[in-house]
This record gives sequence, C-alpha cells and structure tokens, in this order.
Amino acid sequence: MYISQVKDRVGEEIELRGWVYRKRESGGIIFVIIRDHTGIIQISIKKDNVDANSWNDANETSIESSIKVRGIIKEDPRAPGNYEIEAKEFKLIHKAEPFPITEYQSPELLLDFRHLWLRSQKMTKIMRIRSYVFRYIREFLDERDFYEITPPILTKAGGETGADLFEVKYFNEKAYLTESSQLYAEAMIFSLEKVYSFAPSFRAEKSRTVKHLAEYWHLEPEMAYYDMYDNMKLQEELVSYIAQSLARDHADLLKDFNVNIEELKGVEPPFPRYSYKEALDILKEKGSDKKWGDDFGVEEEKLLTMDQTKPIFIHHWPSEIKAFYMPDDPEYPGTVKNADMLAPKGHGEIIGGSERIWKLDELLDKMKKFKLNIENYDWYIDLRKYGSVPHSGFGMGVERVIKWLLNLDHIRDAIPFPRVINRVKP
Repeated sequence: MYISQVKDRVGEEIELRGWVYRKRESGGIIFVIIRDHTGIIQISIKKDNVDANSWNDANETSIESSIKVRGIIKEDPRAPGNYEIEAKEFKLIHKAEPFPITEYQSPELLLDFRHLWLRSQKMTKIMRIRSYVFRYIREFLDERDFYEITPPILTKAGGETGADLFEVKYFNEKAYLTESSQLYAEAMIFSLEKVYSFAPSFRAEKSRTVKHLAEYWHLEPEMAYYDMYDNMKLQEELVSYIAQSLARDHADLLKDFNVNIEELKGVEPPFPRYSYKEALDILKEKGSDKKWGDDFGVEEEKLLTMDQTKPIFIHHWPSEIKAFYMPDDPEYPGTVKNADMLAPKGHGEIIGGSERIWKLDELLDKMKKFKLNIENYDWYIDLRKYGSVPHSGFGMGVERVIKWLLNLDHIRDAIPFPRVINRVKP
C-alpha cells in the first residue's frame, strides 16, 4: 500500500516500500522516516520487537536507501503526519552511498544533481501536479471533440518569426528543432477540424529570465471556423478548467505551496480584456514609458497583473510586432486579430493566440513584408489554395501555467530537467 492510505488502517498490520528520508536514534530505538510518491511516514524500530536481521538492516540503512517494512499502524501526534509504523520486520533492499545533497544547498548544485533532487518532497509534489495539469488539459479538449495530433519535431522553417531556432544537421541538409507545431496543426484542420498538439518546442532565445526555457512543453490547439473571440473563450474555459480541477481534487498539495485555494476557485470566465492601447494607458498611469509598437517585458507584465486574481487578455497588438500569419483587423487599423493571456501576480504571458490569415493573397503579402523565404513555406501556402477556411489557434506554455498555479519563483522548477541558456545537463 502507499503511505497516503495508512490513516484508514490504524491498528492493522501493513507493509510499505519506499526510500529513507531521514534517520535518527534515541534511547535504543531507531526512527526512520520513509517516503514514497504519496508522502512520508515515521517508522520506529525497537530491538526487542524485530529479529536480528531487521535490527542490523535498520542500523545499516542510510539516507535514500531503499527499504521494505512490515508493522502496525498507530496514531502519534509527535510523528510527521500524525501516524507511525511500529516495525515488526525491516528489510534493507539497497544501501545508498552518502547522499551528495544536504540542507541549504545552492540552486546551481541542485541543478547539477537534478536527477537526485527530483526525489525531494518539493519536486515530487510539483511533478505530481504537473502530471495532473497534463491530464486536465487532455480531458478538457477530448470532451470537446478535439483530436490529438503528432506533428514533426524537425522542420525546415520556423512557426513564428523564423528566428531563434536551434539548427541541426539532417543528413546533407540543414534543419531546425521546431519552435511551434502550429503550421502542421493548421494542415490537419482541413480533415479533422479541431485538433491539438502537445509536444516539446524549442526556442534559442538568449534569455535569462525566470519564465524562459529553451525546451518546454507546448500545447497548440487549432480550430476551423473559429474567430478571435471564439478562440479567447476556449482559452479562458481551458485555464479555468485546470485551475478549478486542481482546487477541487488536490487542495492538500496546493497548500504546501501556500496557494490561495479560494483565489484559484475564482479563476472562472470571463477574464478581463484590455486592448493593447488600453494596456498602454494603464502602464502610463503606473509610470511606464512604453509607447505604441513596443513589446511588453517582465516589468510591464507585472504592472498589468499584480493586482489581478485571475488571468487577463491583451488583444489587438500592433501588426509589426506580431507573427506573419496573423491577419490585420480593418476595424482597428495597425493591429492584428490576436490576444495574449497574462497570468496574475506578475507571472507573465501563458498563452498567445490569434486568427490565422486564410486568404492566399493576404498571406503572400505578409510573408513578403516579413522577408520570409517563401520556398520553405510552399506546402503551407498550398493550404490557402484548396478549400481554405477561417480558423484560429493558440499556444500555451505549460510550464508557465504551472509556475503561476504554484506561485513558483522560477520556471525551471516546473519541468523535470530544465534546459536554459547555460544548462543542457543532466
């Protein structure tokens, strides 16, 4: 059984397997705290209650050794979690060497030993929540008749700007690790109508902020016949579903990160919506000198969201600072039909979405303005020749969502093995 189940078996004899989290001796009793993926529990081993092999194994065991224990569950308010196992049998499966991670280690050392630091209580809980977030995303989209697709990771062209790509040798050609699966998802809507890809993306941005990764998990839905507002509605419903599901099912885990459960329950549609122009006015009132055509960085995102309790949309950005595939909006000259979703409390952008240019002449004009190599996009251009339709989509950086939901200081803790500008190991 798992540690989380012991509270229902008080007074019974049970068996657990796990790893040693802490160990101490007191008055002829060995106290071992063990962990599994559900939590920790204390074991008391008294020499008179166990055989010689069990006593020797308990003496020999060390931090991170793997063990098996059989004993009686007892309530004990002095023990971690208020329960203790009084051991009848203790077996050392593998004795660990001296563990290289001790208390109060630097972030860099913890990254060097990431493969071991993942065993910590903090990282175990984050990885559990990460798995739940992945599960909720798929639940939400599957319930709405989306099809999951599997686009390629290797590509000849970028999805957004064509810049900041990792180049790789592909036999005798140059290829790139994808920065987005969007273009391939667009190809799939002409058969499946509503699709999503859920896969790694790669950005060679030389950024050292707390919200950037060079490799991250990218959710990218694409929908035929959706306009910009249909798109925004789907996004806020998805984010609300994730937040509400976590608050409902895993409040115990969230409390370990000092998450305000009531605030999380309040993450429900509609989300506040501001045009780019309105956002500039808000920033000006708060002392920013940003002007039309400037992108927003970490400081601007903080100013816009620090007093918010749920995400906000910033829509209708200037066309010159957004991607080539976004259509201009004639009702708002100089802007495109797009929206970015910013998480509250300064956690920054978590979703970028837009309508897609679906008319051939408009697409070619935009590609020329962006000075793209049209030959690399010949297949993408074909999509506008054979039964094109209005459509929209978005990209969600899942680690950024997890960073916000758990109020993490740095995005690197939202992924098992972070890839950042100065780290590609372990």
